[in-house]
Amino acid sequence: MALAYHEPPAELSAEARDIHRALSSTVEELEAVAWYHQRAEVCADEQLKAILLHNRDEEIEHAAMGLEWLRRQIPKFDEQLRTYLFTSGPIHALEEEATGGGEGETKPAAGMGIGKFSKQVR
Repeated sequence: MALAYHEPPAELSAEARDIHRALSSTVEELEAVAWYHQRAEVCADEQLKAILLHNRDEEIEHAAMGLEWLRRQIPKFDEQLRTYLFTSGPIHALEEEATGGGEGETKPAAGMGIGKFSKQVR
């Protein structure tokens, strides 16, 4: 199911509509991962189970591609993914390590605010 717009689409920039498309598509891919994973979990036929797991893994690939596109478009995605992905140890402790403090102590990057999706790609 696609994410609903919360503002009139005609009032949004083309960039905001593309970001919405990417977010909706990524959510749909993650939903499909859950569906295939559940189906495989209860499937008694090993060949069918293998197909379902293959399909699940394809959806994971699609979700990862969507996340990467979003990371390249929204600097805050890049920042957060770099903080939390491919780490070890307690996930909940990573924010404190990254910010040197507790919850709510992160400071927005210069020029960043709600609604600002500047294209900042390394």
